[in-house]
Amino acid sequence: MTNVSKRFLVSAMALGLAAVSSTASAESDPSTHAGRASVYEKLHGASLEAVSTPNTIVAMFNGAGQPVVAPTRIWKVLEHGEKVECLSCIPLVSGLLYDSHPKTREIAAWWLRRRIFGVFGPGQVYSQVVGTLADQTQTESRRVAAANALGEFLTMTGAKHLATAIRQDPSMQVREASVKALERMNSQGPNEDLSFAMTDEAESVRLAAVRAATHVNVFTDVASVVALVGDESALVRRAAADSLGSMRAKDAVGGLTALADEANEDDAAVRKAAIWALAQIRDVSARAVIADAAAHDSDRFVRDAATAALRRL
Repeated sequence: MTNVSKRFLVSAMALGLAAVSSTASAESDPSTHAGRASVYEKLHGASLEAVSTPNTIVAMFNGAGQPVVAPTRIWKVLEHGEKVECLSCIPLVSGLLYDSHPKTREIAAWWLRRRIFGVFGPGQVYSQVVGTLADQTQTESRRVAAANALGEFLTMTGAKHLATAIRQDPSMQVREASVKALERMNSQGPNEDLSFAMTDEAESVRLAAVRAATHVNVFTDVASVVALVGDESALVRRAAADSLGSMRAKDAVGGLTALADEANEDDAAVRKAAIWALAQIRDVSARAVIADAAAHDSDRFVRDAATAALRRL
């Protein structure tokens, strides 16, 4: 082992011992503003940290580890306890990852992802969540919650586990949650898994994937989105048009032009989305079909959108 490696290991061990030591001190003295590292030592005693202490967090649960306070109380205590160091609180808060309330699950993951020690090590909360997602004997709702938690943890190693769920989990709800988790992480997956999800048999999964493509700034497979202009679902076609317009995808002009024509597309919302996407791309070759829609489309909102789109070309 090199001297640099030895120094790094010693420093990491020292940090771990310091974290455990400060936790023990905070939990034994309720008056301590738990988590008050040296960088926060000048904060006034009336700071938000005084609102939540280790004891405050523990008091939200009964002896079986179940929450006994209202969801709003949980949110307040955890939000105000962002800097609280409490190793014994971690198992309690980790149970909230599977709570019935979406916001409770979200804020629990938010609080936990700030705890390096005791959360992300082998066998700790992160590993437990990964195991829950992969275990198809777990209930669908728990696997969905596990996928959501991985997204909120914002740890990129979680992307491969979400990708596996997208490709292999039999539940469309779990696959959809895994797609949304990749979006939360700003990842298209290690093997273009968002593109794979766009071919999913479930409409909700394809819809989640095409919407995610717009928000994931590393997404590059525009061709997969273009292919969805011919999807059997009007919702997916509309989402694809919206995404292609946001991407300014010139390769999509032909497909969008077909969607803008009432002779080809009977859903007015899809035609409107396609017309506005063409306006965003600003390809003059689309002028004729947009002008025709402005004059002759049977839907007033499509005509209005086409009239506005002509001004952008």
